[in-house]
Amino acid sequence: MKTVNTRTTNYDIDDVFLKRYSPRAMSGEVTTKEELMSLVEAARWAPSSNNNQPWRFIYALNSSPDFEKFLSFLAEGNRVWCKKASALIVVVSKETFDKGNPSTTHSLDAGASWENFALQATKIGLIAHGMQGFDYTLAKEKLSVPDGYVVEMMIALGKPGKIEDLPEYLQEREKPSQRKNLEEIVFEGKFKK
Repeated sequence: MKTVNTRTTNYDIDDVFLKRYSPRAMSGEVTTKEELMSLVEAARWAPSSNNNQPWRFIYALNSSPDFEKFLSFLAEGNRVWCKKASALIVVVSKETFDKGNPSTTHSLDAGASWENFALQATKIGLIAHGMQGFDYTLAKEKLSVPDGYVVEMMIALGKPGKIEDLPEYLQEREKPSQRKNLEEIVFEGKFKK
């Protein structure tokens, strides 16, 4: 048992799992394309069914003209703080295997890839905040995502900023969240409510 980042484990795990969380306070400083690519490099090594690797990452750096387009996908509550992100990324997954048969695990595989991305960000001192608060249809249309691919999530990437720069209602949420007890999520032999 140990405590890191106000989070306490029941069993010994690597500190990176406890350090990773989803802050919103970003400094507005530039994240280089090389830093972003190191996160995508980590993401590409995620496990996937039949080694299909269905994940795709579409990004816009804050310094690019596309950044405003990516901001336009976001719900207002996310747009407020994402303006200081150094990059916005849309994660997409392919619904089929390369030979055309359906992949029932494409979303799960993309999620594993996102986790690698997030953990690598934590390891190098960046924030990677995953979001569902955006217009999926608009993102699919404006990013020319073809049929057969699903928009899964958006990520705001940046360098840590000051909590005081966030709107007051977000400041109180700017801390690592806790998790359910193991007894609520793991069962031996059969499912329990």
